[in-house]
Amino acid sequence: MDTNRMPTTVNSAFAQFLKETVNLETERSKTARSSRDWLIRQINSLPERETDFPKLVEDFHLHYGSFARKTKTRPLDDIDIMIGLHAHGATHNVISHDLIKVYTNSNNLILNSLSNDGNTINSKMVINRFVKSLSNIYQYKSAEVNRRHEAAVLNLSSYDWSFDIVPCFQATDGYYIIPDGNGNWKKTDPRLDKSKTERINQAHDGNILNVIRIVKYWNKRRVVNTIPSYLLENMILNYYEIQNIKATSYVDMEFIKVMDYLVNAIYNYISDPKGIQGNLNNLSFDEKSNISNAALKYSDLAQEARRYEKNEDHKSAISKWSEVFGNTFPSYG
Repeated sequence: MDTNRMPTTVNSAFAQFLKETVNLETERSKTARSSRDWLIRQINSLPERETDFPKLVEDFHLHYGSFARKTKTRPLDDIDIMIGLHAHGATHNVISHDLIKVYTNSNNLILNSLSNDGNTINSKMVINRFVKSLSNIYQYKSAEVNRRHEAAVLNLSSYDWSFDIVPCFQATDGYYIIPDGNGNWKKTDPRLDKSKTERINQAHDGNILNVIRIVKYWNKRRVVNTIPSYLLENMILNYYEIQNIKATSYVDMEFIKVMDYLVNAIYNYISDPKGIQGNLNNLSFDEKSNISNAALKYSDLAQEARRYEKNEDHKSAISKWSEVFGNTFPSYG
């Protein structure tokens, strides 16, 4: 770290920490969005290049995940994309939120070729079709392309991040149908996640995103029982949605609030904002207990740092914050 830029106040330390360690770099994000958009253009051209590639519906494509919601912390390691498929009259049967059968229309030979029983569209075969076609694009010849769970994963040597490409159908009543990782399909609708994040962030004067990112950074550096990222995001959003006081721009103060909230809230039922998955909190009791104890411990450390700051002892305060966030937190200058 450049010693000429070492902070002398807690506020400047957090500003530097967010800018240089937690938040994604602006130029890197621009490059990532450009590479994502270029990739989507290549995917859109596949039905023209290959006569047996499924027809796409570009209006159904979605950017989703933490990068799209602007809640991603460093490093930028993956970018999520949903690619809309034309159903050609295919129908589906919802057995449960995480088990859907999609039935082919016998008149469409391409979708029929993605069935191993002549009746249902196999999502693994669809993903494998994407993997094969992406591997045939000249610019991706040297890339690693494979199937992982519900996505075709494209790793390019020119970038540090991978692309998770998820094929999808859109149901007539609006939700999306994506692979379940086992050959069948399941429900989702990432638009609801994004709109919830944007709505609550706007209601709190744009201060929520930094809070989410810094708590996620804290969560990732812990040794045991981290909170799943999507669950943690929703817990933070729920907290700010129900409280009467707006979030401030002082992330140190907001961090303490969130830690105090997590002590008890980690035991709660956390509803899926999409109304699809039910309870997002599938942690075991022991995991919840360990997380609660950690939140209490780090709340105490953070409050001790705040007491130093109130007494104008910024050096001790910054040192105490480094106990919370580790040695990547800026040193007092």
